[in-house]
Amino acid sequence: MYFTILLTLIVKFTDVIGQESLKAELRKEINSGKIAHAKLFFGKSGYGPLPLALSFVQYLYCEQKTEIDSCGECPSCKRIHDFNHPDIHYVFPIIKSAHQVSSGAINEWREQLLTNPYFNLSSWSSKIDSKNHRPIIPAEESLEIIQKLNLKSYEGGPKVMIIWMAEEMNVNCSNKLLKILEEPPTNTFILLIVENVENLLLTIQSRTQKINVSRIASDDLSSYLVQNFQLNRIDADSASAFAEGDFLVALDFLNTTEEQAIYREQFVQMMRASYKKDVLGMLDWADKIATEPKERQKFFIVYSLHMFRQSIMANYIGPEMMRVSQEEENFLKNFAPFISGNNIREFQETFDNAHYHIDRNANPKILFTQLCFQTMRYIHAA
Repeated sequence: MYFTILLTLIVKFTDVIGQESLKAELRKEINSGKIAHAKLFFGKSGYGPLPLALSFVQYLYCEQKTEIDSCGECPSCKRIHDFNHPDIHYVFPIIKSAHQVSSGAINEWREQLLTNPYFNLSSWSSKIDSKNHRPIIPAEESLEIIQKLNLKSYEGGPKVMIIWMAEEMNVNCSNKLLKILEEPPTNTFILLIVENVENLLLTIQSRTQKINVSRIASDDLSSYLVQNFQLNRIDADSASAFAEGDFLVALDFLNTTEEQAIYREQFVQMMRASYKKDVLGMLDWADKIATEPKERQKFFIVYSLHMFRQSIMANYIGPEMMRVSQEEENFLKNFAPFISGNNIREFQETFDNAHYHIDRNANPKILFTQLCFQTMRYIHAA
């Protein structure tokens, strides 16, 4: 089964997955009337920094807001719902060969937001460019931003500029925005959405109010999956545990249900060969997985890390706390004792490094062969 999602009301706080404490802080700030003119929402895309910023903007503009949320029915809410409010502007990475500035791809942007506002740079790139070139926010965009923010408000209220994936701004673009970030026009708010805050200029960061959007609480993510994907609680908890608070990872997990049996079998084969010190078996396993597509190799690494975490949980908290399928539980009953405080850090660091190097086109045969031999040493160190 393939799971997708349609969230046409994501601009309301109640439709953002989890993040209850941040929602409360944002509501309090708006209701107090003391709103920072430049905000930096940072966190993985699957945690929801963009949906949270969108819900903040709708609450700001709502004409009939309650203490909890925007009404969703007033004229302002309806225009924001369709992402065509004249005083709300959007900037996002583009492919320079296709467009000079973001406004050239605004139709694709609105379509993406209306379809699923939880998305990352990779999926956005796939949407706007079949060749998957890396999109950027070019220097020309800074002139558009400054010009739009200096215009008079169309409806006489606040003006908002949302810059998604602001770390993709060209250096010249970033530098040209420093002044307006420090001294924006009256009743103007700039919201920067960032996944990798360390890639954003420090001079930009220092001019903003930082809002750390951390991982979604497991119970919140599980409840959302039950309500929106017709899952039972056990399957939802398993997906939530695997995703570690990242809705996009949970969605990928649900969309690979049939492949999970393959990853499980690959994991079992690798661990058994490594435990037995079966060199020929390890070499044969590495040869086979080296022929898999890169994305499946990366997902296998993520799956393996999930199994290590569940093993540690079973050992130190109790098997009742594991969030795995019945087949996985049957294997972990015997395997989990080999994952302990003596080797878990080595497993995590080694598999994390493998994921990093796969993403950078390392030779897969050499990488997975080395991974097998390292796993053999760590298992016998438990």
